[in-house]
Amino acid sequence: MQNMVTSSLPVVRDTPPRDVEGAIERTIADVPSPHTQPVSDPDRQAEAIAKKAAKHAALLSGSLALPPGPIGMLTVLPDLYLIWKTQRQMVADIFALYGRTAELTRTHMLYCLFRHAASQVLRDVVVRTGQRVVVSQLSGGVLRTIVHKVGMSVSKRVAGNTASRWIPIAGAAAVGAYAYWDTLQVAKTARRLLADPALDAPPPRKER
Repeated sequence: MQNMVTSSLPVVRDTPPRDVEGAIERTIADVPSPHTQPVSDPDRQAEAIAKKAAKHAALLSGSLALPPGPIGMLTVLPDLYLIWKTQRQMVADIFALYGRTAELTRTHMLYCLFRHAASQVLRDVVVRTGQRVVVSQLSGGVLRTIVHKVGMSVSKRVAGNTASRWIPIAGAAAVGAYAYWDTLQVAKTARRLLADPALDAPPPRKER
């Protein structure tokens, strides 16, 4: 079921994204191959992977936030993109631990990465039917619309946090701490999805 939406977003290589929406599109354009294999105790392994990814994201984000003032502001978008790539790989690795790699699509990735930051936008992507969680596979136009809305939501959050980049050292520590927390929230969303017996997907939603 992987990558059911083949024409929804362009596959673009690692050139710098121009804005938050472009960075999101670049992040979910490909579902990466996992670096892990199915294991008998996936919960314990998933927790370890989440903590390792969170530490990496914190170090990365804190380092990019060290330059103060205008120079530090220029690192905001590269910071976001690199953190999302770290989180994307983490999600792929966690799915693989549970033997569920074939179910991981761009829609799953979008939901896992941004559910905690843009819950209102993504509330209809995943619905519960009885005891099962269903992840809708979105048509190209619907996916682009949701990515745009997620981008707007994330941009507002980023605008509210950029003041910390004007404060040397302490600001970098705060940015790193947020990246750590943010990455753990992504892992929590992925594991919540995997706690259900299946992530069956209905046909792609059509644009109205």
